[in-house]
Amino acid sequence: MAKSDGAPPRAPTRVRVRLGVEDRRAQLIAVGLSQFATRSYEDISMDDLARAAEISKGLLYHYFPSKHDYYVAVLDHAAVRLVTETTPVALDLPPLERLRNGLVTYFDFVDRHGPAFTALMRGGIGSDPEVSAILERTRAAFVDRILQDLPPELDTLPLRTALRGWIGFVEAVATEWILKRAVSKDELIVMISQVLLAAVQGTTGHALR
Repeated sequence: MAKSDGAPPRAPTRVRVRLGVEDRRAQLIAVGLSQFATRSYEDISMDDLARAAEISKGLLYHYFPSKHDYYVAVLDHAAVRLVTETTPVALDLPPLERLRNGLVTYFDFVDRHGPAFTALMRGGIGSDPEVSAILERTRAAFVDRILQDLPPELDTLPLRTALRGWIGFVEAVATEWILKRAVSKDELIVMISQVLLAAVQGTTGHALR
């Protein structure tokens, strides 16, 4: 038996896994979602992000030339994911039922991917045009989705304005709900549905059924 020299046992050496380009980028996006969901853009440095990803800052710059590029890529990923994962499947249901199903899938996404949603909704570095474009593209997709359930003659600028305001309301409520969970998901969906129905009827005189 070998004699012990009294030295403490060595910690096992960490083996670094070499990832392919797409896998590495996906990993960095996930790290960015987590970091930007909990801290503001100004409070995070590329050094912080590289440490969180357990890579060198040089490798991080290889994938994203600047913190702004990284941030925009993270928000774009979150936006695409939100729209894609909340796309309605059952198109043969009555409009009101489709609306409810859409809100269920929306809040299921919020529930499953809190950091992705929070990072997207916190997105904003002043009036950055790229960030604004991502957020507006996402909101426009939801406005168009709701209008698909209404008669074409109701697609007017006043209603689009009301729907845009309602979507801002939903985003604010969802962000608050992630933090506090003051009401159940079902209660939240009922409340938000009622606000939308009131907005549509108040603007157009049309009642969703």
